[in-house]
Amino acid sequence: MAWGVTALIAALLIGSGGAVALAFATTPSGAPLAASSASTAASGTSGASAVANATPTPSPTATPTPTPSPTVVRTCVIDAAATAPGLGRFEGFVMNAATGTALFDRSGETPAATGSVMKTLTTATALAVLGPDYRIPTTVTDEGAGTIALVGHGDPTLSQGGQTVYTGAPTLAALAAQVKAHLGTTPITTIVTDDSYWNDADAWDPSWPVTERTIGYQPEVTALMVDGDRANPALETSPRSTDPVGRAGSLFRTALEQAGVVGAASAQIVHRATTSTTVIGEVESQPVSTLIAQMIPVSDNTLAEMLERISSVRAGYGGSAASLTALDEHELATAYGIDATGITIRDGSGESPDNAVPPTLIAHLMVQVQAGAHGLGVLAQALPVSGETGTLVGRFTGANAVARGHVHAKTGWIDGAETLGGYIDAADGTRLTFAFYALGSTLAAALPALDTVTTAVYRCGNNLSNA
Repeated sequence: MAWGVTALIAALLIGSGGAVALAFATTPSGAPLAASSASTAASGTSGASAVANATPTPSPTATPTPTPSPTVVRTCVIDAAATAPGLGRFEGFVMNAATGTALFDRSGETPAATGSVMKTLTTATALAVLGPDYRIPTTVTDEGAGTIALVGHGDPTLSQGGQTVYTGAPTLAALAAQVKAHLGTTPITTIVTDDSYWNDADAWDPSWPVTERTIGYQPEVTALMVDGDRANPALETSPRSTDPVGRAGSLFRTALEQAGVVGAASAQIVHRATTSTTVIGEVESQPVSTLIAQMIPVSDNTLAEMLERISSVRAGYGGSAASLTALDEHELATAYGIDATGITIRDGSGESPDNAVPPTLIAHLMVQVQAGAHGLGVLAQALPVSGETGTLVGRFTGANAVARGHVHAKTGWIDGAETLGGYIDAADGTRLTFAFYALGSTLAAALPALDTVTTAVYRCGNNLSNA
């Protein structure tokens, strides 16, 4: 088709009629991209209470501007794969990562539920606001008169010790040892548990099925918890409680007793904000880059929710669930040059069916992810690989095995929405970015159908036609 048709497609993508208009770069392909708008937040004790509202750099570029070229006739169509019944109501978008040319579009600008593909946006926001080196602190303050406070700042990896799904996690024992060193033989009578880093009134989204907690996919989203509030810290999927803060207090009391803190065994536990800024103990999580590497391959909902809420607090939005849409819109625009106006963000994990993000936005973000722009190489390295790693390890079988090792993508599934978004190293050597949503289908039908349409794109490469 003539280059003019390609330009028309690009124009339609950014036209006012779409639910989300996406900004295209003016920088030629291969030119350096602008640095992230958010300076890397400092780690250490200064991270305990600081609220950072990063100063943006000049607007970065998002994707290459499609440029006129000699007439290109694309002949590879994927209509059969894209209309398979298993896809339900299908939305999809594919683009050439190097040229910015849109190759395939089926309702690509229509916002819809993302499932866990949402975690790619959460990652982008966390990298923009916090930076890859930020570590989440947990502190203990001394209020005097026998009262100490365990203060959370959103680290779900804080561990009681022993086996944990979070390698390198900080421990309650390390905190308790610091408290003992400070107090000596001075007894304690009260342990305060403080999760006021954000308001826990919206710790559970009403659109989340309760089974997500009872089976063990999702905890109450509180700023203080231990081992992601798992009943079995060694298992990724393990039942969670209705009181993560209370559980954390009990486990900390036990750690204090084991450390020899006088009076710990009989100390009462009180849930409130601390009245003291005198820090007598502090531990920190692994850096955000490591947490992303732990989150993305297994699709850890707990880390996603906490990183999103922490980002909201640090960016000055307060940490509420209601703030997340404005947070992501701002960071996508400021740090990555993507106009995300019109999206709806209810959570950081993608659990809510009320989230609404168009496939075009995911595909455009993936242009920067695959290039490693603005620190997003952390996400590129963490994405599951078809038939090889993470949540894609058992997929792309049978006729779709030809695409094994060539699709780097985040998976997503909730009731009524199975999704896939990332980039493809196509058979002809072209790198494509994409996002596909199978809406209203079943998991059993949707997953192989998504693999099949993705494999069809892999086979077509830059010869993919939207006809």
